[in-house]
Amino acid sequence: MNKSKKFSPEVRERAVRMVQEHRGEYPSLWAAVESIAPKIGCVPQTLLEWVKRAEVDAGQRPWTTTAELQRIKELEREVKELRRANEILRTASAFFAQAELDRKLKS
Repeated sequence: MNKSKKFSPEVRERAVRMVQEHRGEYPSLWAAVESIAPKIGCVPQTLLEWVKRAEVDAGQRPWTTTAELQRIKELEREVKELRRANEILRTASAFFAQAELDRKLKS
């Protein structure tokens, strides 16, 4: 399933800021999220995820930050490319080694 980016970063930031500013007026984080989510036009679970992600990025909650996740993704992509390049080099090396053996045997 393809996730669509329905909400702009500005809307997300504003929604998270609203939750953080009005959090003390509610008995729990979930109550604040449930109250504010309809005003933004999203489901409470989505807004809660945005709030949690903002807290992680701000260092208020332990987990992997967005920047770290992006870096991990880049490194995984690089590792995949390097493995593919190594496989190509291994195949080419074997091909040329076999060609060299065939050439020596014919001499």
